[in-house]
Order: sequence, then structure tokens, then C-alpha cells
Amino acid sequence: MNALLMMGCPELPVQTAAALYIANRLNREGFEVIAAGNNAAISLLLNSDPDRHYVKKVLDLDRCIANLAEKKMEFDLCFVFIHSDSGISYLATVKSLSKAKTVAIIFGKEIAPLIEASGDSIIMAAKAVHNPTPLRAKIDGVKSWAALMK
Repeated sequence: MNALLMMGCPELPVQTAAALYIANRLNREGFEVIAAGNNAAISLLLNSDPDRHYVKKVLDLDRCIANLAEKKMEFDLCFVFIHSDSGISYLATVKSLSKAKTVAIIFGKEIAPLIEASGDSIIMAAKAVHNPTPLRAKIDGVKSWAALMK
């Protein structure tokens, strides 16, 4: 099984912490974890995990979307990190290009409109900007990511 962590602009510090936390959980369940993001998001991720214990592979976000569109890659699970409308656009893009089960990881100060716009994705949402603990509590509510795919 494989999982994609799709990260947009790392404007809010919570994103990197949540991505690494989810990657750790996925690794323990035997998932291959691939992270896609813009240069800043990938740079923060790799600086936080220099030995690549949690995220083994990284991709440029635009290249990832192109690969999905060209059917060069597919995922079982896709986690889209959302703190603005652009995150909702990435979620919609993944849903249109992939058969992956989508998980909307929603954070920031104003999360209600983002939750509403996330449609039928699994939603993990918390008002979190700097402190990842509220979001982590939501993530911890999932006992098995593999079980979500059934």
C-alpha cells in the first residue's frame, strides 16, 4: 500500500509537524509514503527528517499532479493538507485524477468553510496554526489507516 502526502504552501507551521506525524503512523502500518509539495514545503520536510526515516520519497507538487494525470502513478491513500482555498483545489484535483481514498487534513484559524468544501473526503480538522496538538488529537482518533480503505 502507498500513501501520498500532498502539501501546499507551508505558511502555517502545523503542516510540517502533521505531515511527519502522519508519515510515522503510515510507516508503522507498512505504507510506502511519498510527499509532494512546493519547494518550501519539501525543504521544511527534509530538514525535519534529514535521514528520511518517515518520508522516503519526495516529489515536486506540479510533477506529482502531472504524473497522476498521465496515469504514471496511483495511490491507495492521499492526504491533502488544507489551510486555504488552494488546498481545496488540490483536493479536487486529486479526486478527479486518482482512485485514492482522500483524507482532508484541515487546519488554520478559519476551518469551517474548508470543511464544508471538502465534500466526501475523510476529514481531520482542528483550529491549529502553530501548535499541532489539536490536529494530532484528531489524527490519533484513527486506529488504522489501512482499515479506512475497506
